[in-house]
Amino acid sequence: MTKKIDDIFRNTSVIPILSINSLADSISIAKTLMSGGLNVIEVTLRTDYGLQAIKELKSSIPELIIGAGTVTTPDQFESANKAGADFIVSPGHTRDLLKAASEGNIPTIPGVSTPSEAMLAMDFGFNRLKLFPAETIGGVNFLRAINGPFPELKFCATGGITIDNASQYLSLSNVFCVGGSWLTPNKLVELEKWKDIELLAIEASNL
Repeated sequence: MTKKIDDIFRNTSVIPILSINSLADSISIAKTLMSGGLNVIEVTLRTDYGLQAIKELKSSIPELIIGAGTVTTPDQFESANKAGADFIVSPGHTRDLLKAASEGNIPTIPGVSTPSEAMLAMDFGFNRLKLFPAETIGGVNFLRAINGPFPELKFCATGGITIDNASQYLSLSNVFCVGGSWLTPNKLVELEKWKDIELLAIEASNL
């Protein structure tokens, strides 16, 4: 599981986190981000269209690596798997979700916000974790502190990450990526300002 996740993120350190509401938006956003050098994205299940977006994007742009985000139950985990997601991301976890993920074949990044949650995830075999909400719970200082007792853990930090602080996180040895929605602001999407989004993606891919 760890090797699969490391392979996915070997050449990328920033994941755009998308909440998509239409087919037209999903294709345009994905192609724009790829033009900017970002070929790994996370499509959240926060909208009714999330699962369908994953299916359609995998069909239309097979080279795109798509994670299903905001997965909180075993049923959602299974649905995201069937939709063709390349990996799964959760904002937190339950024992049932960790069990389903540990028994499946799809790479999964469980969410944690405390050392105790990290220890439970480790019990199920996970050492690539999502730290959420990163900025709220201590951000860079939290990650520096947790590296001592848990040197084997590496994190994808999300929650309050922007272009202004992303490099601080990525400079840490226990951070393998950051994720955020700053790459696709709603206003730019609504106005179809694809060139502006591409420039944001280029800036992020150069971090």
